[in-house]
Amino acid sequence: MSKDKFTFQTNIIHNAQSVDRQTGAVSVPIHHATTFHQDDFDQFGKYDYSRSGNPTREALEEAIANLEEGVKGFAFSSGMAAISTAFMTLSKGDHVLVSEDVYGGTYRMITEVLSRFGIDHSFVDMTDLHQVATNIRSNTKVIYMETPSNPLLKITDIEAVVKLAKANGCWTFLDNTFMTPLLQKPLKLGVDLVLHSATKFLAGHSDVLAGLAIAGNEAIAEKIGFLQNSFGAVLGVQDCWLLMRGIKTLHVRLKESSESAYKIARFLENNRHVEQVNYPGFSYHPGFETQVRQAEGPGAVLSFRLKGEEEVRTLLEHVKIPVFAVSLGAVESILSYPAKMSHASMPPAEREKRGITDGLLRLSVGLENPEDLIKDLGDGLAKIKEVREYHDKAAGSI
Repeated sequence: MSKDKFTFQTNIIHNAQSVDRQTGAVSVPIHHATTFHQDDFDQFGKYDYSRSGNPTREALEEAIANLEEGVKGFAFSSGMAAISTAFMTLSKGDHVLVSEDVYGGTYRMITEVLSRFGIDHSFVDMTDLHQVATNIRSNTKVIYMETPSNPLLKITDIEAVVKLAKANGCWTFLDNTFMTPLLQKPLKLGVDLVLHSATKFLAGHSDVLAGLAIAGNEAIAEKIGFLQNSFGAVLGVQDCWLLMRGIKTLHVRLKESSESAYKIARFLENNRHVEQVNYPGFSYHPGFETQVRQAEGPGAVLSFRLKGEEEVRTLLEHVKIPVFAVSLGAVESILSYPAKMSHASMPPAEREKRGITDGLLRLSVGLENPEDLIKDLGDGLAKIKEVREYHDKAAGSI
């Protein structure tokens, strides 16, 4: 069997980068060199300066291009560095159409940075294709998708949006952080550029800050390559190596976390203190059928809504296992409060309009025993009743 016939699970370990061509090492060498000797000035070698190219970074970029089935990969110093560089393909007078409940950092980049350069934008509910179609303008150059979206886990029909984009001469960019190429292959559905905060599931251990972009065609690859070299927000070689090591265990980590996420989501939907659970693995989720068609699973991230901020505060004070922090996709479960973390840069009125309420929590499920997590969350949710009864009693005695 040739390597191009391997399944994803095998391919993330046995690929063109799994053995160093020069030494036979089964771990990619870390080339700390920033500059490379040239034999003459008429013809430079493959590498001259590490911002423009480095063997260690190149191995990572080739690996992620292979996994996403793209023509070329690019490694950046963070997810936002990758996203921001992608947006620099736009020019003054251009318009970009964006998923309405997009990650807060992306929202900030679009509203507070791109707008200063004369680049216009519109936020739409990408689950509504009519909204997408009617908001495409003559100067729309990019349609930017997050699916599942952050933090409401809305599902966009990728192929349908791609068809609208192609009919109007637009590029499509897609943030694939939640799914990774293990669960979703946007380039195979016609997307032009896939983006990752590789800090999350791809690295998987809360110890690497990294971003990736993978081009689906040579035209966008040439532009991103030029911008990567021009802006220089490249990933350092040590982090490239750590990220490649993390990717090797992606299959087992994400599979286990996804199975646990489903169990926890089922538990939460039956708890009386939880008003709503957003998880695309539920058959009644509005995007369930689309998710089944375009992805290999629902993933390991969910969100759920409590009554309000006080209930959130009570839960957070009593749970013991999840880390309460920003980020996601790690071996440890991470509980986040979007209103004051991932989407703090979004004005309160905009958050409310999108359904990012003060009672919303996002949970990225890690590798702990799911029964331990369920018990821990259950104990924390039970405290909501106790605290409420205590306050009611105290108010009645006044």
